Amino acid sequence: MAIKPLVFSEATELTAISPLDGRYRKTIQELAPFVSEMALINTRIEVEAKYLIALSESRIVRSITNREKKLLINLGQNMTTKQIERVKEIEKTTRHDVKAVERAFRELLKDTSLNDLVEMIHFGLTSEDINNLSYRLLLQRATYSVCLPTIEQIVEELVKKANRYKATAMISRTHGQPALPTTLGKEFSVFAIRLHTQLQKLKKQKFTGKLNGAVGNFNALHFAYPNVNWINFSKNFVSSFGFIPNLSTTQINAYDDTSECFQTYQRINSIIVDLDQDIWRYISDNWFIQEVKKGEVGSSTMPQKVNPIDFENSEGNLGMANAILGFMSSKLIVSRLQRDLSDSTVIRNIGTALGFCLIGYKSTLNGLKRIIPNEDKIDAELQKDWVILTEAVQTILRKAGVSDPYSLIASISRGNHIKKDAWKVWVGSLPVEKKYKIVLKNLTPNKYTGLAVKLTERAISQIKK
Repeated sequence: MAIKPLVFSEATELTAISPLDGRYRKTIQELAPFVSEMALINTRIEVEAKYLIALSESRIVRSITNREKKLLINLGQNMTTKQIERVKEIEKTTRHDVKAVERAFRELLKDTSLNDLVEMIHFGLTSEDINNLSYRLLLQRATYSVCLPTIEQIVEELVKKANRYKATAMISRTHGQPALPTTLGKEFSVFAIRLHTQLQKLKKQKFTGKLNGAVGNFNALHFAYPNVNWINFSKNFVSSFGFIPNLSTTQINAYDDTSECFQTYQRINSIIVDLDQDIWRYISDNWFIQEVKKGEVGSSTMPQKVNPIDFENSEGNLGMANAILGFMSSKLIVSRLQRDLSDSTVIRNIGTALGFCLIGYKSTLNGLKRIIPNEDKIDAELQKDWVILTEAVQTILRKAGVSDPYSLIASISRGNHIKKDAWKVWVGSLPVEKKYKIVLKNLTPNKYTGLAVKLTERAISQIKK
């Protein structure tokens, strides 16, 4: 039996196809001014307007007055919703988004003193001369204005916890098994320094730009104005956006730089997922207690539960982000011959990828802010089995000149357990001088943390610097 589908007259949180514009819209709404369709149209108009100004400054068209220049510079960011909708209306006919922007731009200037220059809008250019600059501006601005500050908040929270718990001893696990003592703060600092390192790469990301016509040879521009130094024109125009001029292109500016940026995001996301999973495990082991928020429900049937949903949400959304970023970073750097159109539909998903990123970042940040170490439980696990100190024992035996101490200690400790009370007795039976036995008898799991505190302080200092 066929089911009659519901018909919705407008897009809302309940009718949105994507959870980004539905369930999570409020979480990521600050991205909209940078990566939405409206933002793309605004940015394309911005590039087109600045190109017209550059033509004037190079004396290819008449001199533009200061008032006219101000009008052009402000045009992209000051377009009304009605003007934006006009672009989409034109696109219904053209079925070409950049051509629709060009025609709408002409209309905007038609009733101004710049009406005589409308034929020079988009002069000698191909769509990708506008697109390659516009999309990179979207990515750069969204990164600096939204994503970077949020990741920095995660680093700041990790630094706070690293500093506060730098001397809180805990048992580490390698291969899931108890290994050696470390400190809680040092483990936080590891993630902080990893994220900090990738943040610096993201901040220093250099984008390229091109403005050289339909196949990258300035064909139309050089043919119309052979005496103009179009190479210098292109270099100056691209540089005005803070991008590195790329003069060796096909119709498109190769996405190698964009792919590199996406891959940095992927590494950041993977580091945060690594953090999410570790914290999830610590919560599961009751090493971390989550702040209970009034009214929250952990389970529809088990009222006692306080689930680590922030870290789980982060892991899931960052996984979605990395899947999209991974496809984009590998797909975009491949284009048939001088250009095929498949990149056009892919690059539009910058907002989708960054949307999932932002949900993940905010979820992790929320989770970090509500966890409190269960220091009694952490210490109890640390004191549970003093066999974790056998590394120290065999190392001291080496220093004392005992033959093959590793095998000796392994033969009497591997798979066994040593409680605190049995530690001194066990140490007393070792084939080593009394002075070494005294050192080992005074050793405790809390004291055997090496340079963890110093390393934590060093990492914090490096990040703050």
